[in-house]
Amino acid sequence: MLDLTPALRLFARRRRAKLAALDSAATQEAELLKLVAKAADTAFGRDHGFSRIRSVKDFQARVPLRRYEDFWEAYWEKPFPTLTDVSWPGTIPYFAVTSGTTKGVTKYIPCSPAMNKSNIRASLDILVHHVTARPRTRLMAGRGFVLGGSTALTVHAPGIRSGDLSGIAAAEVPRWARPRYFPPRDLALIADWEEKIARLAPASLEAQITSVSGTPSWLLIFFDALHALRPDLPHRLASYYPDLELVVHGGIGFEPYQRQFEALLKGSHAELREVYAASEGFIATADRGSGEGMRVNLDTGLFFEFVPLDELESPNPTRHWIADAEPGVNYALVLSSCAGVWSYVVGDTVRLVERDPPRLLVTGRTSYMLSAFGEHLIGEEIEHGVATAAAAIDETIADFSVGAVFPKAKGELGRHLYIVEFGETLPGKDKLAAFAKTLDAALCETNEDYQAHRAGGFGLHAPRIHAVPHGTFAAWMKKRGKLGGQNKVPRIITDEALFGDLRDFTKL
Repeated sequence: MLDLTPALRLFARRRRAKLAALDSAATQEAELLKLVAKAADTAFGRDHGFSRIRSVKDFQARVPLRRYEDFWEAYWEKPFPTLTDVSWPGTIPYFAVTSGTTKGVTKYIPCSPAMNKSNIRASLDILVHHVTARPRTRLMAGRGFVLGGSTALTVHAPGIRSGDLSGIAAAEVPRWARPRYFPPRDLALIADWEEKIARLAPASLEAQITSVSGTPSWLLIFFDALHALRPDLPHRLASYYPDLELVVHGGIGFEPYQRQFEALLKGSHAELREVYAASEGFIATADRGSGEGMRVNLDTGLFFEFVPLDELESPNPTRHWIADAEPGVNYALVLSSCAGVWSYVVGDTVRLVERDPPRLLVTGRTSYMLSAFGEHLIGEEIEHGVATAAAAIDETIADFSVGAVFPKAKGELGRHLYIVEFGETLPGKDKLAAFAKTLDAALCETNEDYQAHRAGGFGLHAPRIHAVPHGTFAAWMKKRGKLGGQNKVPRIITDEALFGDLRDFTKL
């Protein structure tokens, strides 16, 4: 196979120069006005006077914030699956199928030809940042392994299909990249996760894999399958893929898994690179090290707004954009895109760490705040606390979920229950006690509301830790029909029925 790395270096040099010259605010306003002009003759564009929009201020005055349900009921449900000139010009050929992590409501997110191009451009920026960090790379001498869901797509009408975003991406892989894409089509189509892993693992060992991408928790399960195939080798990625240069991860908070990945990468020359790729658009890519923020994709057909989280439900929330959003504030992310979502509340919360160029961290979900007792814990704080506690007892985390346990009688206090799957073995009683104490202290340090509720046991008992055997969460997800690369174990569970189901499954 021809090594295309020299061509990648040339592309990266040009792309870096363009990125360095971008004016963030001017670029984003220009992107918005191009999107608005393109969609002016759609039903949505006519309803909102797109032909008269000349600025970000005009756009925000005419287009209110909407969630998926608002678009579905007002614009998409009646003509589905044939959305022609509805909120984006032309006919939408793909729908990315996704569901709420806790509620399980199936969503069909439009994916236009322009969005496919946007996703490819954003994916190429991953390679640009890699070349910048590793000038001597030979990344394009091998194959890129994408561990996703089934690439099988459901046909709704001629030329209109739906499925996992990974399936849409596989269908749209550029011709030049197809020989460098792994897995092959027959394996990618497998829907059964366990069968897929059983067949992918040995096949991948026969290929020259130079990059791997996927959700951290599912990647760890896959790497365990590799170890089971080759127990004679050290459990390191270099043992299985000696040419590996890049591990791309995203979809869930990485901090609880970082120590495991660092151990897996020992002896390897591969680097970690985080991405923020939602069904609604490829939002950001890490151009620096882990935890330093992901650079927002400003010029790929997306326009971003930022709404202070505490104003999201107000009648007239403040709507910031790249020009005036402030670092350090927890915002609900709002997106307008080249697939026809407009001022769309994505459901994620983010915090800018820099403004020029803008870099952000994903801090949680708008609906996944743990505040059963007024403690207002967000996902980022919980994940940091769990990672800190695991490091304190020298253990790793495979997965976890947390929910509230409410008092049964008047005068009793509630508490948080953490159901935790550790690495290989169950920690002993003393270690679990130390884990709980460290977690509690970390949450008190990062969240004043939690600290106030915990002061002297005034409003909240100390967290309780329930350790479960290795493989428990995968088995629970399988029971729910959600085993596999595109599904996520819910971190914060506010749905009492779902948390009750998990408690019952773990015999708690």
